[in-house]
Amino acid sequence: MSNQTSIIHPLPRAEVIKAVERRNPIRIPLVRAKWWSDALRAHHGEQLNDFDRYPEDAVHLFITPVKYDEMGLSWEIHTEGSLDSLTIIDDWAKLDEFIAKLPDPETDPQIDQLVELAEQARAQDRYVLFGWWRFFFERPWQIRGMSNLLMDYYIAPDQVHRLNDALCTLYCGYIERAARLLDPDGFWTGDDLGHQTQPFMRPQTFHEFLKPYYARVGQALKKLNMHWWLHSCGNNTPLLPDLIDAGLNVLHPVQKHTMDEVAVAREFGDRLTFLAGIDVQHILQERDPDGVREEMRFLIDTFDRPGGGMCIAAGNAIVPGTPLENIEAFLDEAVKYGTEHRRNKRICE
Repeated sequence: MSNQTSIIHPLPRAEVIKAVERRNPIRIPLVRAKWWSDALRAHHGEQLNDFDRYPEDAVHLFITPVKYDEMGLSWEIHTEGSLDSLTIIDDWAKLDEFIAKLPDPETDPQIDQLVELAEQARAQDRYVLFGWWRFFFERPWQIRGMSNLLMDYYIAPDQVHRLNDALCTLYCGYIERAARLLDPDGFWTGDDLGHQTQPFMRPQTFHEFLKPYYARVGQALKKLNMHWWLHSCGNNTPLLPDLIDAGLNVLHPVQKHTMDEVAVAREFGDRLTFLAGIDVQHILQERDPDGVREEMRFLIDTFDRPGGGMCIAAGNAIVPGTPLENIEAFLDEAVKYGTEHRRNKRICE
């Protein structure tokens, strides 16, 4: 692995804003590009510190908006295991108590604990992202269990709306308090809406059960002048019109082999910015460094429009078994070709 690349400093906040808003940034920002899985950290340890030479162009300030084991629920819950294996509410009769015991964003200490980090980021002129994982699909499926939730859309629609309405009120409360205390530039969340070939639900189901609450969050973010970044794995192409209409600004990762990058960029690139994620399942693990660089150039050529509209990420957490020289090739090409591409775009304009 080469150590010849000099330290590249993070972009000023204004340049990341330009990229998101398609206003001619000087370089394509890297946001969650150095997304190390815990297993990768455990395997490589301090070797990963060598990649500190490459920038992270956004500061992430995350909370956990619902901690089930701290809610004081009257029934026994089990929070161990995978997301798909949990069921917090096994009977809708428990919904009233669950809603009543949701946390109060105004008194939650998590945001207070982020104030100093936010002030440091501001002093360094950094773009700040506030947020959390799991939104109006992943969190309800954790609360109800995935199989239950997918049936609930048909047999318990009123209860689904009550749960999503309560979550939406909670989410907007956290966003509004974070806006006052942290002054973030953007809001980040995750909702894996798709699988390998299509969304988990019909667009009509999304439109009925999720879009109204996505739109309420979008309205709150627009009022607060915050960009909205969404991580969503799988093929989300049929849902993009509704997501854009709800106010989404940035989509991650445009998953390889599930979405057609060229078609998506062509159809939606004038309305949506893409945090394009390099494929961590196959390309980053299995190709040689030249192949990784080739893929990075393809993504930049595809998504970087004349005004911008692109940031660069890993598609998900980078897993063990990924050659370090491939990570080097990914980051190096992202910076070098990302800078060159922007220079050429700006000259053409």
